[in-house]
Amino acid sequence: MSNGQWYPPEWPDRIRALAAGELTAATPRRAATVMLLRDPADAGGLPTVHMLRRRASMAFAGGAYAYPGGGVDPRDDDRLVGWAGPALESWAERLGVGTAAEAQAVVCAAVRETYEEAGVLLAGPTADTVVGDTTGAEWEADREALIARELSFAEFLDRRGLVLRSDLLGAWARWITPEFEPRRYDTWFFVAALPEGQRTRNASTEADRTVWIAPADAADGYDRGELLMMPPTVSTLRQLRPYTTAAEALKAASSQDLTPVLAQARLDGDELVLSWPGHDEFTKHIPAGGAGGEVR
Repeated sequence: MSNGQWYPPEWPDRIRALAAGELTAATPRRAATVMLLRDPADAGGLPTVHMLRRRASMAFAGGAYAYPGGGVDPRDDDRLVGWAGPALESWAERLGVGTAAEAQAVVCAAVRETYEEAGVLLAGPTADTVVGDTTGAEWEADREALIARELSFAEFLDRRGLVLRSDLLGAWARWITPEFEPRRYDTWFFVAALPEGQRTRNASTEADRTVWIAPADAADGYDRGELLMMPPTVSTLRQLRPYTTAAEALKAASSQDLTPVLAQARLDGDELVLSWPGHDEFTKHIPAGGAGGEVR
């Protein structure tokens, strides 16, 4: 039985071209994505994670289930942002970037994209409060202005008198899109708990469905071939399974390994072997000679 691993049909040819020196790898764009967790209403239940299904028409990972996220906005690295939580220098060390400005841009991307795509805002009037409701016409106008890049995230926070609650985020993993993929991202995965009083909504134009689902159930759906996902999504879902509360998962984030995971392709006899270091379940074996062979 096939699982739901996202594997574009053009990849084998691109991998062969890269191995032959006929393809130049694109520079990855920095990005952030957030695994938003919600505790169950009933005692004894397990947390669920907010996921969206990317529209089949999307050029990258169409039809795949993913978390809210997107690219870094260069305007977020050097503008004054109201900030709560660990200092930017601490974030830079944790994320493995060179400067506080780079760290600010990545964390801002995580919070901004969660608001743009899920309607959830990890910010508040003070360092120990968080917004309770982000619905209404004025909030929606600001959200649309952020999406259109008519408004920077720093300007949005300043306009509303809010500080970014970086303490509500935990950096969890870092994956880089393979070198043979034309659209590449260097993506940090974060974990966060749904703030009290806020609700998610399908606010993304890139998604046709959103769900709250237990990480184990989502991973099982992938294993059965029912849910299409990229390797980092599956990997992080499996890592979330042991945690019984959102707070427990957030606390565990500080011990997660942020070494970047980058797929490797190597020639082994008459096969090209595609692998993700430390994640053997995603390995693919591709005939080296060209079309006609079976990818397994």
